[in-house]
Amino acid sequence: MFAVLKTGGKQYKVSSGDILRVEKLAADAGEKVQFNDILMLGGDAPVIGAPFVAGAAVQAEVVDQIKGDKVINFVKRRRKHGSQRTRGHRQKLTLLRVTEILASGADATGVKAAVGSGSVATVVEAKPAKKSSAKPAAGGDDLKRLSGVGPALEKKLLEAGVTTFAQVAAWTEADVAAMDEKLSFKGRIEREGWIEQAKELAKG
Repeated sequence: MFAVLKTGGKQYKVSSGDILRVEKLAADAGEKVQFNDILMLGGDAPVIGAPFVAGAAVQAEVVDQIKGDKVINFVKRRRKHGSQRTRGHRQKLTLLRVTEILASGADATGVKAAVGSGSVATVVEAKPAKKSSAKPAAGGDDLKRLSGVGPALEKKLLEAGVTTFAQVAAWTEADVAAMDEKLSFKGRIEREGWIEQAKELAKG
């Protein structure tokens, strides 16, 4: 029997005993976690979720918190006098061993749900948008001054709790990766140089 689960915006096909690397989870080595977003159960009687299979889950034991292979990112901006930059990134990952696939009864197991870890996600949870038409908070900056940020992107940033240039200037690599996924514009933050722009704009 196998299952297809979803975590960290990715899908994984797993069977009992498999070793799996996923985006960092908020769990320590030795802890047991449970994935509840199951897209499909395979075997003699396959079940496909709509979008998830009700009551199904995959349980796993956290082996270790690790880092992935180093990725070199080269950015060259045209129309800016040959400006270019090279930087490396190692994605934080969680190493898991799949222990059990449950076809039903996931709600009654009492096992801790697998939850992602990240500073941007924490900010989003702490400051949810009150209205769909987000407006700058009092004392907030005009984020549209950042290259490539229009009304739609500004709205998404505000809903994520980002209201000032100082916040953007302080983003770490993990923050950039998480915000890239949230904005659905992979790589735009680095291509447009938001962090460098924000540092200059924050100085006034």
